[in-house]
Amino acid sequence: MTAAPMHSASSSSIRHDWTKQEVEALYALPFNDLLFKAQTIHRENFNPNEVQVSTLLSIKTGACPEDCKYCPQSARYDTGLEKERLLEIEKVIERAKDAKRTGSTRFCMGAAWRNPKERDMPYVLKMVQEVKKLGLETCMTLGMLTRDQAIALKQAGLDYYNHNLDTSPEYYGDIITTRTYEDRLNTLENVREAGMNVCSGGIVGMGESAGDRASLLIQLANLPEQPQSVPINMLVKVKGTPLDSVEDLEPFEFIRTIAVARIMMPASHVRLSAGREAMNEQMQALCFMAGANSIFYGCKLLTTSNPDTHEDVLLFKKLGINTERTREYSDEAHEQALSEEIAVKSTDNLFYDATTRKSQSEAEA
Repeated sequence: MTAAPMHSASSSSIRHDWTKQEVEALYALPFNDLLFKAQTIHRENFNPNEVQVSTLLSIKTGACPEDCKYCPQSARYDTGLEKERLLEIEKVIERAKDAKRTGSTRFCMGAAWRNPKERDMPYVLKMVQEVKKLGLETCMTLGMLTRDQAIALKQAGLDYYNHNLDTSPEYYGDIITTRTYEDRLNTLENVREAGMNVCSGGIVGMGESAGDRASLLIQLANLPEQPQSVPINMLVKVKGTPLDSVEDLEPFEFIRTIAVARIMMPASHVRLSAGREAMNEQMQALCFMAGANSIFYGCKLLTTSNPDTHEDVLLFKKLGINTERTREYSDEAHEQALSEEIAVKSTDNLFYDATTRKSQSEAEA
């Protein structure tokens, strides 16, 4: 079957003047109507059967001075996380090679810093340069950036910089007190002005209201330039953090958030990010139908669990989804990576019970 043609969103179709009333009206649509609207917009701007795949590596883990209530890497919480120094460049390159072999087209590197120190910059710049040599897109998340640091990363070849807004301005103070919302917006401005692509989204399920979820999406959509990548994370509760017992977000509310993000940011990649470990195949499929078209491969996202790569490969096969590729990444290499993943699992039962949901304890392991 031939996929629907992909069209680029015209500048006139991208709005930066969304109001709270409009967004709340989208959330209030009947579920089928909302998904139909989101899927229609998705097909106007993307191949509906392609998903961009990234791999995320923690290059420096733990001991972060920030007090983000959701984060096990904060030095303020006892979560049993083993702290690690900045990884050697050679180890990062090996992990990037592994990521490419399993089908990722973008390699993301994250460090648990408030902001990178000048002594760290030569190392991270070298990491970017070496990963780029592999033909992969590069992304980093290092905390707040100055204008000069953003320019240096751009000159080293960094394609994307991730810096999430996390939640609405109204709820932000209940989650983080060690940096302001304006600090986050300033970093995004420095990244944009340096000429890099912005990766910015948030986390839902932290006890925020429906209005807060709408407000977060308004902040993202009404930026001077909408983020090229928008990660929507479902909170992964980690024992020892202040949010370890917050009430779970209703799954359909999460899918609605994906759909509304797609409608508001038609040309952005909407990433189904943290929390996929607790989602069954059917929920993920609905998220793709709602307009999600980016995921992380791999068993761990920084410090939280994620479905194994082979599970994603098999889900993609069931749904007829292909991996979106960069110009540097050949079709032959992609097909070989998929074949190798499936071959590794050839002795297993390929069609497992998709209705089972991993327990929270497994997700936090």
